[in-house]
Amino acid sequence: MGIFGALTTAVGGLRANSYALENVSGNIANSQTTAFKRVDTSFLDLIPQTSATAQLAGGVTTQSRSTNSVQGDVQTASVATFMAINGNGFFAVQKPGNFTDGTPVFDGVDRYTRRGDFQLDKSGYLVNGAGYYLQGVPIDPTTGNPSGSSPQVLRFQNDFLPAQQTTRIDYRANLASYPLTTKHDVAVPGSELIIPGSYSAGHNPLALGTPQAPYTDATRSGTTQSNKATPSVANTAATLLSGTAPSNSISSNFVAGDTITVNGQTLTFMASGTAVGANQINVDDSIGTLLGKIDALQGTSAPYTSTIASGSITLHSGLANNLSVTSSNGTAWAALGFNGTATATRGGGGGVGTGQVVGNDNSTFLGESIAGGAVTTYDVSGAPVNLQFRWAKVDTASLGAGHTDTWNLFYQVNPNATGTQVAWQNVNTNFTFSASGQMTPAVPSVELTNAVVNGVTLGSPVINFGTGGVTQFADANGNVQVNQVQQDGFPAGQLQSVGVGTNGRIVGNYSNGRNLDLAEISVATFNGTNFLKRVNGGAFEVTDGSGQALFGKAGTIVGSSLEGSNTDIADEFTKLIVTQQAYSANTKVITTSNTMVQDLLNVLR
Repeated sequence: MGIFGALTTAVGGLRANSYALENVSGNIANSQTTAFKRVDTSFLDLIPQTSATAQLAGGVTTQSRSTNSVQGDVQTASVATFMAINGNGFFAVQKPGNFTDGTPVFDGVDRYTRRGDFQLDKSGYLVNGAGYYLQGVPIDPTTGNPSGSSPQVLRFQNDFLPAQQTTRIDYRANLASYPLTTKHDVAVPGSELIIPGSYSAGHNPLALGTPQAPYTDATRSGTTQSNKATPSVANTAATLLSGTAPSNSISSNFVAGDTITVNGQTLTFMASGTAVGANQINVDDSIGTLLGKIDALQGTSAPYTSTIASGSITLHSGLANNLSVTSSNGTAWAALGFNGTATATRGGGGGVGTGQVVGNDNSTFLGESIAGGAVTTYDVSGAPVNLQFRWAKVDTASLGAGHTDTWNLFYQVNPNATGTQVAWQNVNTNFTFSASGQMTPAVPSVELTNAVVNGVTLGSPVINFGTGGVTQFADANGNVQVNQVQQDGFPAGQLQSVGVGTNGRIVGNYSNGRNLDLAEISVATFNGTNFLKRVNGGAFEVTDGSGQALFGKAGTIVGSSLEGSNTDIADEFTKLIVTQQAYSANTKVITTSNTMVQDLLNVLR
């Protein structure tokens, strides 16, 4: 090889280290470039073909070594469309060949990058800082699944999201086993129920087709009271309505001129021995006589006659009328165990169930039912409609054999209904509950057939309860505890912004509050990642060594984040020092070779 060979080798060493210095320089220059992948330098020795005993160290050449598979640090960013890949993979992108009327015309060449600083441009494309346009697969808005598998350049325009009519309402609630309606009276069994007989003729609100219920007796019991005897004992049917102590008379006397009013009919107290007819009673008559007079005026007969036992009077409505009893002498009336007006409302009555509450009966219905929540629904044009629910208990197991805890669900049709206009509509389904508080049988759903609310047609939305969505457990508040009431409709909305979801999808945020998946971002992987061809802007192109792009096994996409350069400044500075020293050493070889050549030339002198 000789002196001149040494010179040539040293020059090759200078060239190789210059090449390494160029890579170090490029790495340092791009230390802040988004998702930049540093380029390392590999040195390769060049050995001339000689015998084993004549082998030389040979020359040197260099080549670049890619670090495409080495990930940079992922850092959060404030832009919703910025994204990073945590793990393996590249964003699929394209670059325009030219522009026509401001619209990009793409060259059709798929490129790949990890630079995720994408932002929406004026035309609705997601473009990164190097001018590459993001590709993905649009999402079918009906199924929520990708529409195909071939990536395409994504474009999002400010189109309106069409309104969706409400078709499904998910409802979960607990009904108080004893509802505290405004008409309930714990002393009156069944007073918490809806009473069909209290509604206008021909407008029984029970489920459509419910047979007319026969009237049933209702009772009202007074508190236990004692007489003026010494010692005092509980009142009996023989206890007198007035008398001096000590005697078997009530604790506070009725006097002549006092009245008791029974369903609008007046019973007047007269001086002893002067009472005549059904509407008069002697002040010194007994409690038993008074109860007989009340029953006569009420039209009640056996087996529903009023009684007294252990000092407590029980009044019966009977089957003919509801009962309402009050007295002008409140003190004496209290001595019988009552305060104010004693009422008892017959059960049953009414005609065949019509499943509707009319305007005339609205206040009655509100007093016999409890609120069941509300939800804003939407018609086919996206107009909002407030859908109100109420529950009414129509039967209770506490009434004995042949009775079960049964409820009806109503929804409001017209909040301003008057006269015979329909105010509330029964869903026409009986919800029955066992002693354990579970529906028996289960009612998984009901359909509001041709529902019209406040003049707006809702179609026939389905209320979905599931198998155990409605229960009947004790509730001290006596109301409906609504756990869920959600519907699937929404008004039309305009796209306002887009962001990146945690599932690697582009999410559109609309003015109607909806967030919908618009596209699935295409992330490609390669068997030969480090054999991709680098092009400007941190992008890569496919080569024979890299293999074709593969989709479906990439890392995860992190929204509002960016991947930094994988360049380590400290490492590059170390390489810089080593490269400088190697370059200087090669210059020493050239200097030494030059000295030796000069010495050789001096021999000829």
